[in-house]
Amino acid sequence: MAKKKHQLKEHRIERTWCKGCGICVHFCPTKALELDEEEKVYAARPQDCICCRQCEIRCPDLAVEVLTEEGDSE
Repeated sequence: MAKKKHQLKEHRIERTWCKGCGICVHFCPTKALELDEEEKVYAARPQDCICCRQCEIRCPDLAVEVLTEEGDSE
């Protein structure tokens, strides 16, 4: 029987809300996120994202959203 697996569609980041605290970067287990030269978060390696949503859950400013597509996996 196939299991449902989430696949990343995109990281939706509201840069005007991001204060550059780095909490999302710190808690990302795959280091897919980084802070840029303006100290704003961006998806540096979206292909490494495992859709755990730790960035979304931990962001105190609700600036990060992980959008997923459901797919079938064996």
